[in-house]
Amino acid sequence: MLKEAIYHRPKNNFAYLYDEEAVHIRIRSKKNDLRHVILLYGDPYNWKDEAWQYKTKEMKHAGSDELFDYWFAAFKPSCRRIRYGFKCVDDERSVFYTERGFYNEAPKDCAIYFSFPFLHAVDIFRAPDWVKKTVWYQIFPERFEDGEPSINHRDTQPWGADPKKESYFGGDFQGIIKRLDYLENLGINGIYFTPIFRAETNHKYDTTNYLEIDPQFGDKRLLKKLVQECHKRGIRVMLDAVFNHSGYCFAPFQDVVKNQEKSSYKDWFHIRKFPLKEDGNLNYDAFGFEEAMPKLNTEHPEVKKYLLNVAKYWIEEFDIDAWRLDVANEVSHHFWREFRQTVKTLKPDVYLVGEIWHDSMPWLQGDQFDAVMNYRFSDTMIDFFAREKRTVDQFKHEVVHIMQSYPLSVNEVAFNLLGSHDTPRILTIANESKERLKLTYLFQFSVLGTPCIYYGDEIGMTGEQDPDCRKCMIWNEEEQDLDLFNFVKKLIAFRKEIRAFGNEGDFTFINIHPSVISYVRKNENEQLLFMINPIDQPVEVHIPIEFRGATEIWTNSFLTEYTSTINQKGFIILYSSSRN
Repeated sequence: MLKEAIYHRPKNNFAYLYDEEAVHIRIRSKKNDLRHVILLYGDPYNWKDEAWQYKTKEMKHAGSDELFDYWFAAFKPSCRRIRYGFKCVDDERSVFYTERGFYNEAPKDCAIYFSFPFLHAVDIFRAPDWVKKTVWYQIFPERFEDGEPSINHRDTQPWGADPKKESYFGGDFQGIIKRLDYLENLGINGIYFTPIFRAETNHKYDTTNYLEIDPQFGDKRLLKKLVQECHKRGIRVMLDAVFNHSGYCFAPFQDVVKNQEKSSYKDWFHIRKFPLKEDGNLNYDAFGFEEAMPKLNTEHPEVKKYLLNVAKYWIEEFDIDAWRLDVANEVSHHFWREFRQTVKTLKPDVYLVGEIWHDSMPWLQGDQFDAVMNYRFSDTMIDFFAREKRTVDQFKHEVVHIMQSYPLSVNEVAFNLLGSHDTPRILTIANESKERLKLTYLFQFSVLGTPCIYYGDEIGMTGEQDPDCRKCMIWNEEEQDLDLFNFVKKLIAFRKEIRAFGNEGDFTFINIHPSVISYVRKNENEQLLFMINPIDQPVEVHIPIEFRGATEIWTNSFLTEYTSTINQKGFIILYSSSRN
C-alpha cells in the first residue's frame, strides 16, 4: 500500500454538501493499489463506553486516471455534524486514514478524524436547475443574419464574403428574431450572445458604453422583443459582459487620455505612470498588450458600483437569464463574490459563466460562478475524437481526472463547448471528417453538463482561427449539411426525452473492447450503454448481460445477440430499464 498516494481534503471537490440532505465524500489512492475503501462517519458527540460511535459505508470506485484511483460515497447523515475517516484495504492489510495520518486500528477518539463541523444549507453550491436541461447555441450577432440592412455599418460587406479582422456583414437582432424558428426546430433552449453593447469593433469586446446597445444590432426596444420571443419559445438568453477591461473609447478612459494624471478617472484603470504611452510601450495594464483594451480597476469603489449597476440593469430591464463573463480569471475573486450576491439577490436563478480555460475550482465553490467555459473538457474531447491525438486509455484518464476535479453539482451545470469565436471550428479541427465530428457530438451530448453549439457547426461550417471561424451563417439549405443537422437534432431530442442521457444519470466508463470507448449512464429507473468505435475498421464487441435484449435507440431496433459489430467510426447506444 502506497500511503503517500492516499489523499483527502475536507472541502472543495473532496467533501461537500450536495443538497439539503446528501453529503458527498471522495478519496484518492494510487492506481490499482487498494482493493476497497470503507467510509467511517458519525456525530462527534455520539459516544458510548468511552468510544466514538460511527457508521460505515462501502465507497464506490468512481474511476481512474493515469496515476490514481478515485473512491466516492454519498450518504444522508442523521445529524448535521460529522467526523469521518477511511478504512483503506489492499490485498495484504488494512489501515485507517484520518486527519492525523494512518492507524492500524480505528481510533476511539473522534478528534483524530476529518471534520465536517456543521452542514449549513447556505454553503451548498446552488446553480439554477433549469441549466441542467439546457442546450446552448452561441451566436456571434454580427455574423448570424442581416434582418435590417438600413442600420448596417457603413463598411458592410456582401453576406458570405471571406471575413477579415475588421469586416462587417450586418448581422442584427431582427435577423436573429427571423431565425428563431430554425433554432426552435433544432431543439436548443438557450442562446449565448457574444457582446451586444456599444463598441468600436465587430466583435464588441472593446466596450465603449455598457448601458447602450450597439446601433448596428438595433435598439433596446428590439432587444426586449428578441428576449420576449425567445422566452415564448422556452429559450433562455445569456449576454456577454467584459468587466476585465473596457474599450479605448470608453468615456472614463478618454478622460484619462485627455487629462492624464489630472483626470478624475485615473484610478479607474491600472496605470503605472504618465504619460500613458512612451516609446511605443504602454504604461497601463490592458488585455494582453492591446492598447485599445485598458484593464479596469475593479477594486475601485466607483468602478465596482458602475459595473454592478450594469449587471443589474440588463436583468431588471430586459429579463435576461444568464451572464457570461469575459477574461474572468483576471478579475479579483472579491469582485466576483459581490457580483454574484448582487445579481442573485435580484434574480436567484440567473446563470453565471466565467471564461476560464484552466482548473477552476477556486471560482466554483458556490460564492462566485455557477460554471466556467469548460475548455479543459473541450480539449480532451477534441484531441481524442477530432484530432485523433489520444489513445483510448489517455482519453478516459483525462475525462476521469477532470470530472473528479469538481463536485458532482458543478459537473452537472458545466458549460461544455466544442468551439467558439476564439477557436477554429470543430469540423476544421477534425480535418473535415463528418464521422469524427459526429462521434465528438455524441460524447458531448451524452455526458454531464450543459452542451453548447457554436452557430453553424450543426450544418458543417468550417473555419480556421479568427477571423475565419467567424464566417457568416449559411442559410441556403443546398449549402447546409442537413444530415449533420438532423444528427445533432436527434441527440438534443434524446437528451430531453431520456433522463439518463443527460444530467439525471451516473457516468461510468466500462471496459468492453480496448479500441472502444464504452460508458454507462444510469439512474434508478433506466440505464444506457454507449459504445463508440473511433477507429477505421469494424469492431466486434460482447454485450454485457444486463444489456442483452436491450433497445438500440439510434436505429430503434432490438439487440438479441450476445455479440455485435460496431462499424468503423460508428457507435451503438443500448437502452434498458434498470428495473429489469
